[in-house]
Amino acid sequence: MRIEPDIKLDFNSVLLRPKRSVLGSRKDVELTREFTFKSHNKYNGIPIMASNMDGVGTMDMADTLAEQKVFTCLIKMYSAEQLIEFFDTPSRTEFVAMSIGILDHDLNKFKEVYEQVDEKLKYVCIDVANGYSERFLDFISNFRKKFPQVVIIAGNVVTADQTQELILNGADIVKVGIGPGSVCTTRAKTGVGYPQLSAVFECADAAHGLGGHIIADGGCVCPGDVAKAFAGGADFVMLGGMLAGHNEGGGKVITKQYTTEEIGVTEEKQFVEFYGMSSKSANEKHFGGLKKYRSSEGRTVLVEYKGNVEGTIQDILGGIRSACTYVGANKLKQLSKCATFIQVSNQLNTIYESSTIGE
Repeated sequence: MRIEPDIKLDFNSVLLRPKRSVLGSRKDVELTREFTFKSHNKYNGIPIMASNMDGVGTMDMADTLAEQKVFTCLIKMYSAEQLIEFFDTPSRTEFVAMSIGILDHDLNKFKEVYEQVDEKLKYVCIDVANGYSERFLDFISNFRKKFPQVVIIAGNVVTADQTQELILNGADIVKVGIGPGSVCTTRAKTGVGYPQLSAVFECADAAHGLGGHIIADGGCVCPGDVAKAFAGGADFVMLGGMLAGHNEGGGKVITKQYTTEEIGVTEEKQFVEFYGMSSKSANEKHFGGLKKYRSSEGRTVLVEYKGNVEGTIQDILGGIRSACTYVGANKLKQLSKCATFIQVSNQLNTIYESSTIGE
């Protein structure tokens, strides 16, 4: 047993320090980024990603976000036939990844889709809860040999050493985050995790030294958190809860009535169910129930129904642009170079979180 004495930080542990700026308006900030990956593919877009979670990583969400050059990792549960039909439109391959696990049927499904769309599929998200297993590394290495032209997104991890291992074994982009998500209970159930902002700092440093890239996956509850993730060195930021509750997610809208006893007024509020992909809800929906050898590592909540996703995306992008103007960055690319973090004496209590009702 050993204890690391260094202080580790979450998004609510810090603020960005404002600096003098020559920028005259938020509209002058350039949010698009261009990346060249180790697989030699190029990316040009706004580096925000919709998570491959039910109610977020849907085909409708992907089509809507792609119009603004925002990326989507599709949920794993689409059939090969659905994916072939979707990716048969070449424009959909620029801002969308197919998601798979590491079982034989996952590899076979990817191969079928890849071949049927004439190898136009550009991105794959190879996603497991625990990115520290040798089995996962072996899968990444073998996948790279079979599909040298595909951009591999792989995770999740939270430390520099495993980030480097994944990149050296063939990953282009590493997903960083264990336990920070709004509907993830891994930290509570297992005691395992890493404060998300420090994980971004350390994994970004490790990845960039090898020509790789990282995604800050989880922990963002407001646009300011997204800005902090980019300022901390993240190349992409993946969002789940912030993009849940929209029409494009496909969830059923649930109406609840609330009565104020003092004045006798009844009002209606609308919600959409949202749950972690290791939750009991997800296991019952996709895998026939929770296996006896494991526990649920996710929770089910009702998030406020928000209508179409365009308004939320505008709010997020507006917040990032404003953050850039405060620190003097005229491009998102410059944000991490211009940023100075201030550690706060007590953790901030955000007032921005969407309304949720727990399970």
